[in-house]
Amino acid sequence: MTRSVQSLKIVSSNTRKLVESAMEDGGGVLRLAPCWVPRAFLQPGKRLRLDPNDLYAYGLDRGGIDERWFASTIPAANEGRVHDEGYSYVVSEKQQQRCLLKDAIEELGASIVGEAIWSRYKRWPVFGKFFDNAGPIPHHMHQRKADAALVGLEPKPEAYYYPPQYNPVGNAFPYTFFGLNPGTTKQQVRRCLENWNKGDNGILDLSPAQRLKLGTGWLVPPGVLHAPGSLCTFEPQWASDVFSMWQNLVEGRVVPWELLVHDMPPEKHHDLDFILGQLDWEGNIDPLFVQKHYLEPIPVADTTRERYLDRWIVYGRIAGEQLFSAKELKIEPGAKAIIKDGGAYGLVCVQGRGRINRLPLASPAMIGFHELTQDEVFVTESAARAGVTFENTSDVEPLVTLRYFGPEANPHAPEIGAAR
Repeated sequence: MTRSVQSLKIVSSNTRKLVESAMEDGGGVLRLAPCWVPRAFLQPGKRLRLDPNDLYAYGLDRGGIDERWFASTIPAANEGRVHDEGYSYVVSEKQQQRCLLKDAIEELGASIVGEAIWSRYKRWPVFGKFFDNAGPIPHHMHQRKADAALVGLEPKPEAYYYPPQYNPVGNAFPYTFFGLNPGTTKQQVRRCLENWNKGDNGILDLSPAQRLKLGTGWLVPPGVLHAPGSLCTFEPQWASDVFSMWQNLVEGRVVPWELLVHDMPPEKHHDLDFILGQLDWEGNIDPLFVQKHYLEPIPVADTTRERYLDRWIVYGRIAGEQLFSAKELKIEPGAKAIIKDGGAYGLVCVQGRGRINRLPLASPAMIGFHELTQDEVFVTESAARAGVTFENTSDVEPLVTLRYFGPEANPHAPEIGAAR
């Protein structure tokens, strides 16, 4: 087995032969290489299973690696990023080659993502990530569609799920602030912006915090403030890296004004009315925020006799649209299951070992920065609809995977609140 992604030749054009061969080898399942992303303004939580010696593999000036992206076709919005930072690679060990998943989808289109997504988006419009921070991150939001479009970007709705397998410890602050307290006024928030350079601007004084619980999650619309806590989080989301930081001090670390206006038109960088207008005000002060956004797992069906359990972990709609959804599949030792889904998906194995169609599947204990793994794949729509065979080859440990889907792939998924 090839261990290093660097040993594989990059194919940057005419990728069809490589990708079709890889799909044949995997039975409609594509092997992906790990995609690591650093953040200069955050501190790694050290739970991504990345070799500790590689936490600053991009350089100390770039910050530590606290994100791993899954089935990504977009670049990371980082200053000084390397050319392929944020992009996932399709891997063919048989041919000793690799290509960007983005290029593969541009070349084969509906053969990978399905006709519905290809005809509407001409791309894979979502991605997933593990986000792993040592402590809380700034209260921030991701712009809504019209606001993101002002700077040529896409909005970024997202969802959270807290996998137990990646949270042996909760780190410094396993609580997340969501939105603003009901009754908060725009003048109060404006004052936080006016006081940006005078010490702690007090934005968290206006926001309620929720204690984070393993095995649960949240659905977070664009335009809504949130300060994620320190659990390692699985995040299906829209394929965008747009953001705006609204908190100026986090654990004594300064957040510059530039990160507040990072994705706003330059002429509006000091227009406080404009900046405030980017918040979904009613969404932020909604007194029923928890009831409308908190997610508990819901079994897809009663499959106890078949010795596996498939659960919805991300579901619900944002502004009436199902933009993404996700499931967790657990297969008991020695068991096998054929799972049919409504659309293509990105998948990561978080526990155990086994097989997915024709490819081995295994959750690693530690990963070198350039090392290949057997824990991540992309399943084409045709394979997902026909049924993917999962087999647990362990005698003692369950095989657990997380998989996320694109828009409207699961029209019969539960709605928010169904778990109650």
